[in-house]
Amino acid sequence: MSNDPQSAQGQAYGVLIIEDDFRIAEIHRAFIEQSQGFRVVGMARSGAEARTLLADGGQAVDLVLLDAYLPDVEGLELLWLLRRDYLHTDVVMVTAAREVETISEALRGGVFDYLIKPAEATRMAQMLARFRRERAVLAARGEMSQEELDQVLARVKPEAAPGGPAADGPRRQLPKGIDRLTLRAVVATVEETPVPLAAMQVARAMGASRSTARRYLEFLVSVQVVSAELGYGDVGRPERRYRLVGDASPWCEEG
Repeated sequence: MSNDPQSAQGQAYGVLIIEDDFRIAEIHRAFIEQSQGFRVVGMARSGAEARTLLADGGQAVDLVLLDAYLPDVEGLELLWLLRRDYLHTDVVMVTAAREVETISEALRGGVFDYLIKPAEATRMAQMLARFRRERAVLAARGEMSQEELDQVLARVKPEAAPGGPAADGPRRQLPKGIDRLTLRAVVATVEETPVPLAAMQVARAMGASRSTARRYLEFLVSVQVVSAELGYGDVGRPERRYRLVGDASPWCEEG
């Protein structure tokens, strides 16, 4: 059972934390509870506790944070259990395991992400934002084109312009008329809403003019961070609506 429609209506995605170190588990719990659109539905310190929680309320779990090292079972064994019995659930490995063999098996098992401890708050936040964004997009569409799918999954990055910064560089040069502070505000506004927004809605939320919001949104469309789709306003006129589909951090981060 998927909770996407419920989440789109304002209910949060359920997160199960499987971590034997209670201090790390509490850090994760506090971070999740402070993140928009998520709530912790359970915490387990062993494989046995995890199985019990999943048996009692697995349908409420949308995302599992899983350590590879547990006192009674290998985390990867639980990963395969989740892939077999809880198909609606995504798994993120949060572990100190750096071995390529472990990472490779986790990737073959279809993990949503792999975070190596100590996981930085910014990296955790990026993972949660991508999870929320992908779930919202997939829940809202009946079918997708290859281009739309590539944007959602961030599998294809735009090529770097000749003489410009590398496509995978940590920070990209912004064109004239686009400043990083305003760009971050636009991205945050679109990211916080699970439904597509019109330029006027973004403008009101961030206290800017419609033309300013539209200019920044169209820039984000051009670099495949935001997608635009046709919708209808209150008076029935067609208007472009925007949703976040890619990673904005290379454009928003300070050098």
